[in-house]
Amino acid sequence: MENILSIDPKNETVGTVHGHLLSAISPRPIAFASTVDAQGRPNLSPFSFFNVFGANPPIVIFSPARRVRGNTTKHTLENAKEVDEVVINIVNYNMVQQMSLSSTEYAEGVNEFEKAGLTMLKSDLVKPFRVAESPVQLECKVKQIVETGTEGGAGNLIICEVVKIHINKNVLDKNGSIDQHKIDTVARMGGNWYSRANMGMFEVEKPLRTLGIGVDNLPQTIRESKILTGNDLGRLGNVETLPTKELIEDYIIKNSLGEFVKNATVEDLHKQAKQHLENNNTTYAWYILLAK
Repeated sequence: MENILSIDPKNETVGTVHGHLLSAISPRPIAFASTVDAQGRPNLSPFSFFNVFGANPPIVIFSPARRVRGNTTKHTLENAKEVDEVVINIVNYNMVQQMSLSSTEYAEGVNEFEKAGLTMLKSDLVKPFRVAESPVQLECKVKQIVETGTEGGAGNLIICEVVKIHINKNVLDKNGSIDQHKIDTVARMGGNWYSRANMGMFEVEKPLRTLGIGVDNLPQTIRESKILTGNDLGRLGNVETLPTKELIEDYIIKNSLGEFVKNATVEDLHKQAKQHLENNNTTYAWYILLAK
């Protein structure tokens, strides 16, 4: 048929095959995997090659694939080999920006909990920490790791047995079951696209290839804001550097905001910045937040 694009993976670049597969096999649930290395240092990273494969025993599998670019492996895989335990944290909409920020390629030993502004919660049966903001957290023991290849793009199936499940009671219905509207999970699609289970598709800008400053480096008044959400902080942390004083002053003058800034409270500035963030304009949000 003329309107069919047929592809032989062996005759295409790995990047092309990777892109088509991720765009077609969607939406995919997200395993927000928490691990520790042999020194006990925490690591946190999301993976959309993930699903549940049994209930007796309860088995989940996720795959930190080898990077297509450079054919290197991820800290999560190395940690799972060193310490055969992991916590799979379920991602909902309220934490999607922080989850995305945590996928930044920070150096070995950097704590992504801190970079993403998420709370470490001690687990009961395993060493890795849980994400307190996650609506469901699965403490797991690693049963087996299956390497499907040695080249870039190859999968590494981490087969896990769930040994304890933690559920935030706020997502339960009156019968004690998880309410699919309340849990508000998100799933991964192709490119920058995600799907919100009870709303539909939305876009999340990918983290910078250069390192974002992280939530831990935001000014204290911003981190402790009563107006800005975790998602807002995740967006603000995904910048390489803060804007200069000259850029901020130029923005204020050009937009006749001098009087507003002069009389504005911290909450006023945060509300204005939040509007910019909701319109996907992180730069303008930073100009307002640092205006005085």
